[in-house]
Amino acid sequence: MSWFHPIDKHLLFTKNDKEDPRLGECVQLFPKGDLQQLTSLDFDFALLGYPDDEGIALNGGRPGAQNAPTQVRTFLYKMTPHLASTRLPKILDLGDLVDKEKPLEDRHEKARQTTRALAQAKKPWISIGGGHDYGYCDGAGFLDLHKDNAVLINFDAHMDVRPTDKGFNSGTPFHRVLSEFSGHVDFAEVGIQNQCNSQAHIQWAQNKGASVFTLDQINAEGLMPVLKNFMKGKEQKKVFLSIDIDAFTSNEAPGCSQSWTTGLFTKEFLESFLYLIREFDVCGIGIYEVSPPLDQDNRTSKLAALLIHNFIFATLKKA
Repeated sequence: MSWFHPIDKHLLFTKNDKEDPRLGECVQLFPKGDLQQLTSLDFDFALLGYPDDEGIALNGGRPGAQNAPTQVRTFLYKMTPHLASTRLPKILDLGDLVDKEKPLEDRHEKARQTTRALAQAKKPWISIGGGHDYGYCDGAGFLDLHKDNAVLINFDAHMDVRPTDKGFNSGTPFHRVLSEFSGHVDFAEVGIQNQCNSQAHIQWAQNKGASVFTLDQINAEGLMPVLKNFMKGKEQKKVFLSIDIDAFTSNEAPGCSQSWTTGLFTKEFLESFLYLIREFDVCGIGIYEVSPPLDQDNRTSKLAALLIHNFIFATLKKA
C-alpha cells in the first residue's frame, strides 16, 4: 500500500510548445505500490512532499507550511530547464505523505523509511516540508545507509536540538539525529542566530560532535570559506543538506513561521550551494518551513523552487 497520495496532475505545467519546454513535462508520477518498485523505474531525481505542520504548531510556531509542497511545485514545474543544460531531467514525483489520522511519530517513521529506500536506490531526492521535524526523517533515512561515511549540514537560524521529553516537534529533529548517530556523522549547523538559540542547546550539540557556525561568523568570514574549511578531508563522503527557509533574511524569505531581517542572502548561498553539489556527492536536499499563507508575492515559495532547480541541474551536469 502506498504511503503517498499522488499530486494533482494540473501541477504538471506545460506550454505545449516544443521550443519552450517546462519542468512539468519532465515529471512522471509514482504509481501506487511498494517503494521497492523504485529500482525498476527510470528517473534521475525523486521528489516528495510533507504537507504537515503539526510539528510547528506543537513548538509554538505559526502554521501554514502544510501548503508548501503544492505551492513550491507550482513554481518549480513552471520553470524552464537551465540554459546550460544539454538534456532534460527525469523527475519522479512520489506525491505527498498524507496520513494525518496516524500519530506524528508514525508519519515520521514512514518518511524515514521512504528516504532510506531512495538512498538504497542511489537516486538523489528532494523533500519539501512541512515542518522541520521532517529534517529528522530525511537525515535519519540518509544515515541509515551512509553512517560513518556521511556529512549532514543544517542551514538554519535555529539549532533545532530541543530535547524530546515533551514529544517530537519542529524544534527536535537534530536532537534526535545526534542522539541516534553521534560519532557516526560529520554534522554542522550553519547560520545560527544569537537571538534564536540557548547556550545550553549549543553546548549540548557540540558535546555530541556538532560544528556550529553562527551568522556572525559567516558575516565576518563569508559562507564559502566557512564551508570549504568544514568540508576539508570529506571529499569522499556522502552529503545531505537540510535547509530551513528561516535561515534566509526575511527580506528574501518572509513566508515562514519564524523570520528575521538578519539571515543568509540568496546570492551568497547559491554560490556555496553549487560548490557543495559540484565538489561533493550530495545525495539529497530537504527544504522546510516555507509557509505560503505568511508569504509576500510568493517570494519564499519561489526561492524554494529556485533552490530545487539549481540542485537538479547542477547535479545533472555532473552525470
